[in-house]
Amino acid sequence: MPNIKSAKKRMRQAEKRRLRNKAIRSYVKTCIKKVLLAIEAKEAKDSLMEKVRIAQKAIDKAASKGVFHKNEAARKKSRLMAKVNKYLASLNTEGAEA
Repeated sequence: MPNIKSAKKRMRQAEKRRLRNKAIRSYVKTCIKKVLLAIEAKEAKDSLMEKVRIAQKAIDKAASKGVFHKNEAARKKSRLMAKVNKYLASLNTEGAEA
């Protein structure tokens, strides 16, 4: 436990930031999970793309706030889009075969 006034304030600030960052990380994970579950459930393209848009927005916002490094945000978006594009390609091939 700090004795110095400025150290006490720093501790309070760090705790606030930790909780804020934790909430933002959790929200981003939830958004990504919703997209992956939509792919698993074979949802329609429209609803899937809406979830992807929300997830990308959440990732970008987290990166702008400093919760994620910009390269980490880019990697998350890239991996997510790779899975989405793979799913959409499978939809197109199924439609062509039928």
